[in-house]
Amino acid sequence: MQPSPGTALPARAADTSPERPWPVRYLSLKVGEYIDRMPVTWVEGQVVQLNRRPGARTAYLTLRDTDADMSLSCSVRVLALDAMPAPLTQGSRVVIQTKAEYWAGRGSLTFDVRQIRPVGVGELLARIEYLKQNLAAEGLFDARRKRPLPFLPRRIGMICGRASAAERDVVENVRRRWPSARFEVRQVAVQGVGAVEEVAGALRELDAHPEVDVVVITRGGGSVEDLLPFSNEALVRAVSAARTPVVSAIGHEVDTPLLDLVADLRASTPTDAARAVVPDAVEQTRTIADLRARARAAQERRIDAGRRAVAALVERPVMADRVAVFDRHRERLEHLTARLRHLRAVRLDRERDRTVHLLAQVRLLAPRSTLDRGYAIVQHPDGTIVRSREQVSPGELLRVRVGDGDFTVRVVGADG
Repeated sequence: MQPSPGTALPARAADTSPERPWPVRYLSLKVGEYIDRMPVTWVEGQVVQLNRRPGARTAYLTLRDTDADMSLSCSVRVLALDAMPAPLTQGSRVVIQTKAEYWAGRGSLTFDVRQIRPVGVGELLARIEYLKQNLAAEGLFDARRKRPLPFLPRRIGMICGRASAAERDVVENVRRRWPSARFEVRQVAVQGVGAVEEVAGALRELDAHPEVDVVVITRGGGSVEDLLPFSNEALVRAVSAARTPVVSAIGHEVDTPLLDLVADLRASTPTDAARAVVPDAVEQTRTIADLRARARAAQERRIDAGRRAVAALVERPVMADRVAVFDRHRERLEHLTARLRHLRAVRLDRERDRTVHLLAQVRLLAPRSTLDRGYAIVQHPDGTIVRSREQVSPGELLRVRVGDGDFTVRVVGADG
């Protein structure tokens, strides 16, 4: 719905509605006014595309963020390009002064480059040194964070350039040392646009692989600009966060990107990385043979020492007549046996005499012995013993027990 000719347009975008919309020209006007108020801005990026037509007064270039997958399309005057001390090439890092411009007719946004300056090697090195100090202060380069490499990895992860000499060096030297070694290779861009993102993505993929026990990041030598991705903060932090040990084999021995400092092991060359990740089969075989020989020699020395000890025992005087030892013990055993028998006979005689004596005492103290001497036991019919004459009455039957038997009597009277 269009507003009527006499209706005033809303002053702000928030005041628009289906009944009171802005026409396209008015929106373009407002956007242009807003962008015109934006100040001139200095921006840093990497040149990924430069389109310069012969005879044209304006060229077009695309800048890419070195740490993110974002780009910016710009227009630059050819005179500004010609004023640069060195020709601008793809992959160069530059700082530009730009002003945003909005073309209302097409509804498009462009960035007009006012100045363009290359980032020199000295400045790049200064930035790397500043980043190095900050990361070191966080502890990312601390030796205590570094993990030991496995003695023999199940599978070796490798991140390298496409069809690179560094890959061939690592693979050939690893298989020369350990022929059955297995690889998980990721070929990515190792310089220029997209290198950081591709290397970090390959590292995450290999770090999640269940059989990869070590990851080698390698590439050949190059200029400071070529090795910049391996001093990138995002890549350094990705290596620090990896759970799998990482070996850095970047460039030559004199090259020291920040990746060397955060990696669990720095190899000066790809060949040195191969020596670090697997043992030498020939050397290990030689070591095993040496250990076997040393163990065999130690065992033989121990057997010889045992033989000498046995020989020394056999040569002792006591071993000259081996039966004499048993004879001495036999004599002692016979002596102890005879003594035991004598002590047993004496003890039996003593106990026999004691038994006879006790039997005599028993017989002497028994009631039968008393009865045999003429005494008698008088009992009532119920068996109670008569102990006093007052316990009987005339006419009562009593039982009298003597030594050779018993008989019954009747009480006829009791004398006072």
